[in-house]
Amino acid sequence: MIAYTRNEIISATDMARSFSTALNSILEHTKEKLAISKNNQLQAVLINIEEYERLKEAYDTLEHIEMAKKIEERKNSKSISLEASMKRHGISIDEL
Repeated sequence: MIAYTRNEIISATDMARSFSTALNSILEHTKEKLAISKNNQLQAVLINIEEYERLKEAYDTLEHIEMAKKIEERKNSKSISLEASMKRHGISIDEL
């Protein structure tokens, strides 16, 4: 879980009232992030576009690594044909 300092948390009401100021604090790098709370629950985070793109790229890379691992695992596993699987489960092509 990510920790937020007191000055990095803003209520949704205050965000609506002072959006321009909040956005400028992110754009000018005086704040790295702003957590927006509603009903005393953190609901969203405002970050600059460069950070978002970096995080998204890292997430996509991890997702591709996981897919590559799955493909490698399946390369070494025994597979059966669709016809054999249908026969094993008593399903005919007409039932599909």
